[in-house]
Amino acid sequence: MTESIQDLSLTIGNNRNHWQDFLRDQGLTDFTDQEISAIDRTVVLVDDQGQWVGTGSVAGQTIKYLAVVNDGTQNAGARFNRLVSELENRLAQAGIFHLFVFTKPQYQSSFEHVGFTTLAKTDWGLILEKGTPDIEAFRRSLPVHAQPGQRVGALVMNANPFTRGHRYLVEQAAQENDLVYLFVVSQDVSLFTAAERLNLVRAGMADLTNVVVARGGDYMVSYLSFPAYFIPGNEETIRYQTALDAELFKQQIARPLGISRRYIGTEPQSPTTNLYNQTLKARLPPEVAVIEVDRVQVSGSNQVISASAVRALIKSGDLDGLADLVPESTGQFIKNHYQDLHERILKG
Repeated sequence: MTESIQDLSLTIGNNRNHWQDFLRDQGLTDFTDQEISAIDRTVVLVDDQGQWVGTGSVAGQTIKYLAVVNDGTQNAGARFNRLVSELENRLAQAGIFHLFVFTKPQYQSSFEHVGFTTLAKTDWGLILEKGTPDIEAFRRSLPVHAQPGQRVGALVMNANPFTRGHRYLVEQAAQENDLVYLFVVSQDVSLFTAAERLNLVRAGMADLTNVVVARGGDYMVSYLSFPAYFIPGNEETIRYQTALDAELFKQQIARPLGISRRYIGTEPQSPTTNLYNQTLKARLPPEVAVIEVDRVQVSGSNQVISASAVRALIKSGDLDGLADLVPESTGQFIKNHYQDLHERILKG
C-alpha cells in the first residue's frame, strides 16, 4: 500500500468542509473561526485509492488537528508517526525547533511515544512540547529562585500599559511574601509592544527588591494555552482554555518554583478575564491559594484605575488625567511616544 503526503489549502473550494467532515469522523469537533484562522499549513495523508487516511495542521509552532483513520491494524500507528514527522520537518525547515501539541487526552501516549512531554492535562485537552528551549530552560532562565522556607507569590499580567492599579496589586503581594514572581504576557498583540510592556513594568517596580519581573513566554496566558484571551471566543471555549492555562501554571510553574500564592485583581469590565479568575480559584487551590484584591480607585472618585482608561486617554488625546492612573515612568513614556501610540490605537 502506497500512501502519500499532500498539502491542503483550507480556503480553496470545498476543502475546509471535507477536512472538517474527516476530522469529525475521527472524533475532533472544535472548528471555531479563531482556531481555523490561526492555521498556517495543513497536510493530508492519501492512500492509493485517493482516500484520506490522516491529516495534521500547524499553527505557529503548535501541531493541531492531527488525526488518522484507525482500521484496527498497525497502519494507524505508522500513519500517526509519518504525519508527526512530516510536520516536524516542515517546522524545522522554517527554523522552528521548539514544538507544542494541543490535542485530546486520548492521543497523549501516542505523542509521548514520539518524544513529546506532557505539560498540562484536563479532561478536555492537553498540551505537550518537544525541543528546546523547553519549560525547564524557561524556569532556569529566571534571575532569582526561592530559598528554602521562603513564602513565594506570583502574578501574571498583560499591563497594557502598567498602571497604578497594577502597582497596587503587586505591592500587596510584595508585602505578604518573601519573593514575588511577576510574569508579563509575551504575546505581541497589544497597543504597547511586549518589550514596551515588560520595560514599563520593570521601571514601575524597580524599588520593590523582592519582586522578580520576567516574561511569561509560551507558558502563561499565551496563544498556546489561552488563545481566547486575544481572539474572542464563546464561553465554553474560554472555560476549556482557562482550565488548561491554570493547570499549566500549577504543574509547571507554581509547583517547581515553590509558588504558594497567586494574586489577581477583581475584574468588573472583562467577561473573559472574570471567567479566568473564576477558573484560577477553582483549579489552583489547595496547592496555590488565589488572593483576589479589589481594584483600586482614582483618589476622590468612583473611577476604577484600568489600562483601558489609559488607552482611552491616548485615543482622545487628553493626557491631563494620566497622573491619576499611571506611575511617573509610564506617564513619561506615553508623553514621549504619544504620536506613535496615538497612530497605533487609531489603526487598531
